Amino acid sequence: MSTLTPVRPSLRGPARVGVRQHRWTLWIAGGIALAAVIGMIALALRSSHVAEVFEATDCRVDGGAGRACDQTTRNYLDSMVTYRRMFDYVASGLTVLPVLFSAFVAGPLIARELESGTFRMAWTQSVSPTRWLVAKLAVPTMLLLAVTAVVTAVLARARSYGDTPYPVHWHDAYTFSGSGVLPLAHVMFGTAVGALTALLIRRVIPALTVSAFVTGAAVTFFTYWRAELWPSRTVSGTTLNAKEGMWWVETGHITGAGERLPQDVCASGASATDYARCMADHDVTSHYLDYHPASHFWPLQLVETGILLVLAAVALAVAFRVLRRLHG
Repeated sequence: MSTLTPVRPSLRGPARVGVRQHRWTLWIAGGIALAAVIGMIALALRSSHVAEVFEATDCRVDGGAGRACDQTTRNYLDSMVTYRRMFDYVASGLTVLPVLFSAFVAGPLIARELESGTFRMAWTQSVSPTRWLVAKLAVPTMLLLAVTAVVTAVLARARSYGDTPYPVHWHDAYTFSGSGVLPLAHVMFGTAVGALTALLIRRVIPALTVSAFVTGAAVTFFTYWRAELWPSRTVSGTTLNAKEGMWWVETGHITGAGERLPQDVCASGASATDYARCMADHDVTSHYLDYHPASHFWPLQLVETGILLVLAAVALAVAFRVLRRLHG
């Protein structure tokens, strides 16, 4: 009586070859990601414990308990600053990761084979150029997307776990770039840029350099222009009441004719008399504030993600077109 052998899923063809070629890179990257996840969990538990211990004392952050609590309060605040800084390091790592991955795709993953000519062996073994490129990109990209999703989720949960006097602002550059679905879009964009750059340049060092520069420039561009991706709200009046969670985009003055003037139209370091005279000379009657409320987090996330995915799709389409010309 024969027994059925269970079928185990396995990689075949160029995907299997690609994994074997870069297995050490994949193992190292996986180890770093695992260490980051474990570290964040431990850090969240530690920060929560420190907060509970401090709350059990009679000391307060505002110093209302007297000089006897000065050192205890200082130690508590120093610890919380350190924990906040370490979470920021992880968030900044999520921002830099697509740049490094783009350089890896452009250089060691694709351009090295194009430069050395080893790609011809795969193409002559019933592997089409399109299948070769898809296999090269699919496995490492899917693995990195999974790792990025896990790290992003753990980071968000770890940050919200402990009660800290230094809250995270949703609109901070590293916080926003390391939250939601944006890290996944950065990975896809970096993959596409790396593939296109490798096929255009076909030399390892120039390809990875250009790819890292383009990906980094795109991430930086969105960091500075993110506020323009969704219409902001405006409040105006003689006094502006800022609410918690506001992202201040622009603030300034309004003249009697309704014209907007920049905030520094009158030197803030001048005396009260000179400052009042300057404001009167410019006919300033009120002030304005353009801002994004916390409810704009997801609209801004989705718009930026959509733009990056469209750019990634265009780059991949051009990359496959270049590949067909190279093969032809």
